[in-house]
Amino acid sequence: MSEHVTIFDTTLRDGEQAPGASMTVEEKVQIAHQLAKLGVDVLEAGFPISSPAQFEAVQRITTEVDGPVTCALARTKEDDIRAAGEALAAGTDTRIHTFIATSDVHINAKFGDERFGTSMREKREAILRMTQDAVEQACTYTDNVEFSAEDAGRTDRAFLCEVVLAAVEAGATTINIPDTTGYCMPDEYAAMIETVRGALSDPDAVVFSTHCHDDLGLAVANSLAGVKAGARQIECTINGIGERAGNAALEEIVMALRVRGDRYGIDTGINTPLLTETSKIVSASSGFPVQPNKAIVGRNAFSHEAGIHQHGVLKERTTYEIMRAEDVGQDEEQIRLGRHSGRHGLFRRLEQLGFDVPDDQRDVIYEQFTDLADRKKEVFDEDLRRLMESSATAPREGSALYYELEHVAVSIDTDRKPEATIRIRHTHGGAVREEQATGDGPVDAIYRAIDHAVQEAHALVDYTIRSISEGADAQGEVNVRIRHGENQFAGQASGTDVLRASAEAYVNALNRLAAFRSDDTSVQFVMDGIMGMFNGDAEDTAEEKPAKS
Repeated sequence: MSEHVTIFDTTLRDGEQAPGASMTVEEKVQIAHQLAKLGVDVLEAGFPISSPAQFEAVQRITTEVDGPVTCALARTKEDDIRAAGEALAAGTDTRIHTFIATSDVHINAKFGDERFGTSMREKREAILRMTQDAVEQACTYTDNVEFSAEDAGRTDRAFLCEVVLAAVEAGATTINIPDTTGYCMPDEYAAMIETVRGALSDPDAVVFSTHCHDDLGLAVANSLAGVKAGARQIECTINGIGERAGNAALEEIVMALRVRGDRYGIDTGINTPLLTETSKIVSASSGFPVQPNKAIVGRNAFSHEAGIHQHGVLKERTTYEIMRAEDVGQDEEQIRLGRHSGRHGLFRRLEQLGFDVPDDQRDVIYEQFTDLADRKKEVFDEDLRRLMESSATAPREGSALYYELEHVAVSIDTDRKPEATIRIRHTHGGAVREEQATGDGPVDAIYRAIDHAVQEAHALVDYTIRSISEGADAQGEVNVRIRHGENQFAGQASGTDVLRASAEAYVNALNRLAAFRSDDTSVQFVMDGIMGMFNGDAEDTAEEKPAKS
């Protein structure tokens, strides 16, 4: 049987202290309900003395959210403890979490007044008295009291043991050893917890807790080291939000303990398929986006772009994945297509989109894909659909292609009209023409230059452009219609460079017009035949028929 570790979520208290992450009361209640669904054991709802909104949030969460223990934070001050107790009063399963600074750095900064003493020894004695008084007062509101030695990571070890002993003797049931400034290395943090636990006659009578900040990127590592050293509560936040560089990320800790159960033998009871959903809710409420490469819940956490990775994952997921995406609420398969992708990833996605690519066309399709991928950070499904559609309608080698766009350049200046330079190859004669033109806009300039190079009579009927994929490097699809006489000809092209795509769509339409003109004799023959069938031939047939009697 795995041993249980308590997950103490402080997203709504320490997480909200991140600059710019302030949440409304309604948002905090919504997140609290989600955290209860997620299965956290303790939910630190806020700091009641700090503001009426904080008091209301703690009060509402206490009465409206079932499941976790509801916890309120308080300094070792009488008014703080009273506010916390009153905010939690309607609850049946509550905790007061009180704290005081213990490191010399904090003592000198916060307890400089002579009423706390004039020497470091006197100030420490004052801190011991305040700790004992606060814990005893908190015990009058609840039998579940947690004590934290703020900046324990930089506190003299002997004094840290003294203050923890004072808190336990006063009635604290949970002792938190916070690395408030993210200063500790994992081995140091583990040794600190072992030292403090060793100072108690019965260390198993209380729960030791970790609370680690990420200033050196070690919050999760230190938390796990603390568990190894005997801590059985971990304080953490969703997405790792919090003061400065943030806190230990709940999702990372939970999955580390699960994936490496062989090493820790610890169970959290967290409903892990809700991790990604919870991450998104917190991100929306806090206004802090989750970076794509964020472990567990980031958009790229289970994505594979490199060809060798895609091939391996498609064959056997465990080659490059140590956990299942669906176990944390992510999509099961996230093959991301980009410039590093290989054939297996590409054709697997095309197959999923319903395209059956013949063997003799795969080289061409893959070449077109790599060309597109070189121009885009990521190739989306809509990009692939457009690629396949354009490939299906593109002229095959040896087919009638009258104009080839070899070069397009556009100069845009705020002080003069846009100017375009176009080079067109006339494939049937081999001539190459380069022309320049200005226009009301860059597309108009491009089309005027193409007209000069082609010298085919026609009129532009319609030009439209729309985005067909995501992101700043999204592809634009250009549709063009030109008219010659009573006939209209369509051209289409897409690409991340919409000006080039505009030129290609226009040349595409001109090729259709040129093909029509080259076959003008056969077209006229067909038209004459049809007209004859309905005119002359029909009349002859009518003459041959006997008149009705």
